Parts: sequence; C-alpha cells; structure tokens
Amino acid sequence: MDPSRLRIRGPALRRALIAGARRVIAQREALNKINVFPVPDGDTGSNLAFTLGSVLTGALSRRTAGAGDLLRKVGEDAIDGARGNSGAILAQFFTGVAEATGAQIAIAPLALAQAIRAGATSARGALAEPKEGTILSVISAFAESLEHRVEITDVRSWYARALEQARRALANTPNQLPVLMKAGVVDAGAQGFVDMLEGIGEFLATGQLDVVTLDDPARGDLEAAQGHGELLEGDPEHRWCSECLLLGEGLDRPGLRAAVTDLGASCVVVAGSHSRIRLHAHVANPQALFDVAARFGRVESTKADDMHAQQRTAAGGGRVAIITDSSADLPEGVAEALNIHVVPLRLNFGDQDYLDKIGLTPAEFYRKLREEVVLPRTSQPSPGDFRRQFEFLLSHHPSLVYLGVARAVSGTIQSAETAVQRGHPDRSFVFDTANAAGGQALLAIAAAEAAQRGEDAPAIIARLERLRSLTLTWAVTRDVTLAVRGGRIPAWSKPIVQGLGFTPLAKIKPEGRLGIAGGLLGKRRVPERFGAYVARRVDASRRWRLIVGHCDARADGEVLLAELRRRLNCQDAWLAETGPAIGAHAGPGALVVSLQPADA
Repeated sequence: MDPSRLRIRGPALRRALIAGARRVIAQREALNKINVFPVPDGDTGSNLAFTLGSVLTGALSRRTAGAGDLLRKVGEDAIDGARGNSGAILAQFFTGVAEATGAQIAIAPLALAQAIRAGATSARGALAEPKEGTILSVISAFAESLEHRVEITDVRSWYARALEQARRALANTPNQLPVLMKAGVVDAGAQGFVDMLEGIGEFLATGQLDVVTLDDPARGDLEAAQGHGELLEGDPEHRWCSECLLLGEGLDRPGLRAAVTDLGASCVVVAGSHSRIRLHAHVANPQALFDVAARFGRVESTKADDMHAQQRTAAGGGRVAIITDSSADLPEGVAEALNIHVVPLRLNFGDQDYLDKIGLTPAEFYRKLREEVVLPRTSQPSPGDFRRQFEFLLSHHPSLVYLGVARAVSGTIQSAETAVQRGHPDRSFVFDTANAAGGQALLAIAAAEAAQRGEDAPAIIARLERLRSLTLTWAVTRDVTLAVRGGRIPAWSKPIVQGLGFTPLAKIKPEGRLGIAGGLLGKRRVPERFGAYVARRVDASRRWRLIVGHCDARADGEVLLAELRRRLNCQDAWLAETGPAIGAHAGPGALVVSLQPADA
C-alpha cells in the first residue's frame, strides 16, 4: 500500500483508546503503590482510572463519525472527569491532540504524530512548574519518536518503536527525580501513560480488546515502594488536593494560572480549552481556590481531598478502611489518630456552594447563618464523590466500612450504595448509623478502633449493629426559628415556646429522626440543666463515652461537658463543633449530647 494513503479512522482509533483505558484501570492498584511524586498520597492510579473511566463511559461508549470528532469528545470528557495531577495532565494532552487534529474524519500517521506533539506541548503548558522525570517526559519521548519516523509503511511497527522509546523514558524517570530513586520506583503517572500505550499496542498487535495484567520490570520493586514511609512528610502549607471544573466562553487560562499561583498554591494544573477548564492545585484553603476560579467562569464539581489522610493510608495499610461523612462531629485530632476518612456533604447559601467543614468551617457556617437572608441547604455527596474515595481506599485495604448519617433524614447512604454497586460490592460495606453529629462520630470511632485491633469487616459490622441502639443523642435549642422555617417543627409551636419561656429538647429516635422529647422551663442555666436531664435518663452505673457538640457556643459546651463528667462515669469525653447537619435546623447556640456505653 502507498504509505501516503495510510489513514487512521475513527472506529479503529476508538477501539484502540478503549484498550488503552482498560489497561490503566486494570493497573490502578499497582500505580497507587508506587505513587511518591509530587506527594506520596497513593492515589495516582485511582485518579487516572477515574479520568479514563469518564472517557470510557462517555465518548468511547458511542460511535462517532470521524477521528477528529472522537478526539474532541475524548478531550472534553477527560477534562470533565479529570482527577488528580496526572489525570489533569492526561486530560490536557487529549485536549491538545484534539485541537491539532481538528475535524478530520481520518488521520494520516504523520498528522497524528504532529497532533500528539501538540498534545505534549499542551500538557506541559498546563503546569505552572513542569518537572522532568514525570508523565511529561514520557509523553514527549513518545511524541518525538513518532515524528522521527517520517516514512511510515506499517502503522504497527511505527507505533511499536515509539512505545519502546516511551518505555525507555519511563525507566529513566528515577534518574531525573531523586525522590523516585530514593523510593526505588518509576513515576506513577508516567507508568500510567505507558500502561495506556501498551493497551493500545496490544490492540494493534492482536485486534483484541482483552486486557491482561503484565509484569513489567520497569515498575520497580513494589515492596520497596510500600516501605517509603520516610517520604511521607506532608506539606502543612498545602494540605488539600483541590479541583473544580470551570465552564464559560473565552476562558482565560493564563490569567487563571497566574491568579492561582498568587494564592501560593503548588502542583497547579490548568487543563482544558476556551470553554471548559479542569483546575487542580494543592492549597491550604480550598474555598479560596474556588473563589478565585469563580472570577473566571462558572465553578462546578468542586472537590478537596485531605492528602494527610491519604498519606497515612498509603503508609499504613490495614485490613479495613473506615470512612464516614461530614455529618459526623468528630472531635479534633480523632480522625487523624484513628485514620478515619471523611466524605464532605455539600452545602449552599443561595447560589454559593461549599464543601462542608472544608470549604466552610463550622464557625464560618454559623456566621453566615446569622447574616444571610437565605436559609442554607445541605445535599448528599454524589456517587462519584464516594466512588473516588472508595477506589482509593480499596487500593490500599482489602475492604472498607462506610458509616453514614441516618437514612431516614438524608439520601447520603443511597448515594454511597450506588457507588458500591458500580465498584466493589464484595469488599465494601455500608452501615446506617441511624444517627448524626456526635452519635455518628462515636460509632465511627468504635469502628476505627476495631479496625486497628485487626477485626475484619463482618466483625466490625456486627459490633456496630450491637452499638447502634445503645448510642443515644439529645439536642437542645434556645431558638426554634430555624427549625420552624426549615419545617422540622410546626409553625404553631413557635409562639407557645416563646410565650412560656420553654427550651425544647429533642432526641434522635431509633429510625434516625430528631423528635421533640421534652423541654426545660426558662432560659437560665440551660447547659447545667440539660446535663442533669441527660444524666437522669442513662444508667449511671455504667461507664460512658460521650461527645458534647456545640453550635458556635463553646463556653456553654464546656459547661455541659463538665456537668456530664461530674454526674457520669466517663471513660472518654470530648467537645466538638456541631456542623450543618444539625446546626442548619437547631441554629447557633444549640447543644448536642451523644453517649455510648464504653463497656458494651
């Protein structure tokens, strides 16, 4: 065949990309284990898998008329679904390839080589501080090899030579980055790109879409990589791996990059086109990043992962990972000590969205609650939020247990169950705490302690089943205005409560709903009398663990905690800030008490 007539058409390109994406997804756990750069948080494989999963379920799930149209849609889906540093870089690579390809129905090999070179340049331009020894180096090596083969008589051999060049560049990454040499591994993002190329190469060689897991010496010693605990120093200035999708017309990528850099962010990636951008950065304050992004376009799909928690998991492993949601009022330091992971609920005041306890702290929430005219609304995390966390945790643990806020009051558990059904139902366990606030936190603490003792997931679930009905939560609020406005109590009760000087008491019922359980006459010494009320309703001969939550009322919370310690035999007693799950209805000044028998 005349080499000048060689063309790569849309259907073949689609099937090749499917093979490449599947290969990366199959290798995600191995990639997580060798992830040490830019931070050793053990999630590169999960991020690349999530990014390519979005492409698989999007552009690659449908037939397209031509190669150019296919690549355009691949780039858009990759930008929309990009996760992590490497995922954003890969998405920008696809976008650059698509922009250079244009609307061609079939692509000549040399034209594709030039488009891949444009993609490599575009990917490098997405980073504020590009580094050699990363996925960028391997992409460049692959592109250079393709361009050097000007006389192409056979696509398979042309591609195979470029793939071999990419493998050599991958093997060289430890020589370019000392952190890789110290850990004895290649760069995880670069390995993921080579995995994708190898999946494509396998398809070109066989025409089959079956994906096999290959042992490749370029992966390095995975056991050595798992022992790189000395690298887990973290960066207190940039704790949150934060991302958002930016939509609009004529988006200013250079201006956005400069504005984000001015925040002092690290690992900045601005990937996308003039109409959609995936922003990735490591920051101290995720909301500050999202606020800056909002100056350039419409912000969607915000997320912020705690890299300190990820690093603990990557370093520690263990049989069972414990994860809850931000409805749980975990005392300060407990999540870190027990390696409890938290999926944030989403919260909005009007059009402004926040990640609960990340984008908006409890103190900031109560300030806005006092000042804003519009009532806040909470919404459950999406199945994608859970899926991303679950995939990461299951790459480091044989199984996980998720403890959710009461199903009776939120769709959060249903969202988690959807993620489980699409992922690993045999390794993921979802538990309805039928509680919230401190009660949910006490159950999460019990689960995490059991996991640290080495109990397996079924044993932990059995323990939680026993503790659920014994975990009790009461709340008191001095102002029922928000509860009435939110529909939690009938409007006719407000004048009666105010007229009688009545302070209502509520209790979480067995099914998980908060209902009126009594009250205190008068507004004086409420914390002391609330403590006495609770102490009379539990067995004083038992030892208790308890959490006192306060809605922007620390002084009252401390008085209540002291009263309960005086009246009950407390093994553990914590003070915590109560978040929007209860605070949005109880309002500032409310107090919450959750108790659990320590001897159960």
